[in-house]
Amino acid sequence: MHPLKTILFLASAVALALVPVLMPDPYLLSIMASTGIFIIAAISLNLLLGFTGQLSLGHVAFFGIGAYTSALLALGFDLTLPGFAEPWVVAPKPVWVAFVSGIAVAGLAGGLIGRVAFRVRGAYFVIVTICFAQVMRMVAMNWIDLTEGPMALNSIPALTLWLPGGTIDIVTKKSTYYLILAVAVIAYLVVAAMVHSRVGRAMIALRENETLARSVGIKVTHYLIVATVASAAIAGAAGGLYAHTVRIIDPDVFMFMFTVTMIIMVIIGGKGTLAGPVVGGLLFGLLPELLRGTVAPEVQWIIYGLLMIAVLIFMPQGIVPAAGRTVHKRFGKWPGAGKSAKRALAPRSAA
Repeated sequence: MHPLKTILFLASAVALALVPVLMPDPYLLSIMASTGIFIIAAISLNLLLGFTGQLSLGHVAFFGIGAYTSALLALGFDLTLPGFAEPWVVAPKPVWVAFVSGIAVAGLAGGLIGRVAFRVRGAYFVIVTICFAQVMRMVAMNWIDLTEGPMALNSIPALTLWLPGGTIDIVTKKSTYYLILAVAVIAYLVVAAMVHSRVGRAMIALRENETLARSVGIKVTHYLIVATVASAAIAGAAGGLYAHTVRIIDPDVFMFMFTVTMIIMVIIGGKGTLAGPVVGGLLFGLLPELLRGTVAPEVQWIIYGLLMIAVLIFMPQGIVPAAGRTVHKRFGKWPGAGKSAKRALAPRSAA
């Protein structure tokens, strides 16, 4: 990562870490925590949409898989399988084991779906992802013996923090905020490491020109599946955080609106940029709360919608790229500006 970008990243992380100290209002911290969960999900979607150019309208499926897997393992369950007289009993697992398992299962689901979905492209790929999300929602709704269906899974254990004197549950607004911030930083760094690696160069190459990428030896399907697995795993982490902080989940966790929220965060912030989902997420998550109490609810959403339209008209590539161009004009070359698809498509990235 460029030194200037590293400084900006560290400054932003410190500023966000100081929020509970400077503004300890529990309601604000709750809003920030909820926004943080969806920023993590948007970071995961940006890896797929922004760096490989693949639009997934079923990304919420991985979010929900992570949430349900983590919740079920933490609570424990028994399941009667066809052909077996005795039910399969799974005892409650430690919450961190359940959380990591949710990430792993979501990543595995991403790999399996990637192998099927990437046989097609364009609108067909979008339809496959939507259908997958709807199938998962129907499973959660109707497999009542496992998921409790519309009755919801409740009393989900909170994540814990190990201390020398024992463990404490992460249930306060402040501790929950710091947990989500830590996971968000890890997700950001994982995506940054991938993007700046050989894998990232290959993903950007196929986004810019898939035919040319194939011609220089890049295994397009392989790198798309790698991106999907990583993206799904990070989305599963966001879902696990959602389950263990809200502590109750139902099939609405697979709502299509959640995917729309992620897409708006990525597009408004700037797809294909590391900071885009963070900036778009903060704007999308906090603006309605900033307007609350100042104007009528109907006017709030009108202002919100007009602002989104204005961003798309005047900054079609997103807020972060527009800010980068402004800095470039005033102070010189912005780090990373001017890199073309030609560099990404260089033969060395085909290895």
